[in-house]
Amino acid sequence: MGLQITESQNHTHKIFLICNYILLGAASSCIFLTLSLRLFPSIVGLLFILLHIITIGGAVSGCAASSSNGSHKWYAFHMVATVLTAIFQGSVAVLIYTTTSNFLEAMKSYVREEDGAVILKLAGGLCILMFCLEWVVMSLAFVLRYNAFGNGTNGVNGSGKEEDLKNWPWPFQV
Repeated sequence: MGLQITESQNHTHKIFLICNYILLGAASSCIFLTLSLRLFPSIVGLLFILLHIITIGGAVSGCAASSSNGSHKWYAFHMVATVLTAIFQGSVAVLIYTTTSNFLEAMKSYVREEDGAVILKLAGGLCILMFCLEWVVMSLAFVLRYNAFGNGTNGVNGSGKEEDLKNWPWPFQV
């Protein structure tokens, strides 16, 4: 029975890492798509790139949090970064698909409008992918942290008693 739990946790951990790696690839692809619209981005383009840099930071911290034992700081940074970027990725995707020409105009693109709209919609599709993956990653991070608590790792004996809840690894506990 204990072998199945460990095997299940191992699969969850692998799925968590794969989702984070996909997030890394999608965010870096969005950065290159943004740079293809204009080599030196405008303020809106820089904010768009900053959003993807924060997404990359959240994915890297997620990988670090899952590999380090008892690191509450990495877990807290991962959860905060993932929640914020999920909100902004969804918002940007809606803006891209509803007001493509205005968004392209704000980025001050050098490419033709038709080509820029295609590139921007590709970036919008990646934003939707990242939005969905970030929710999956947050759920998996919670499951992994909960399982670590239940197994008695991270400084908790895992007996399930009420006094153990004081040692629960809450996301913002540093």
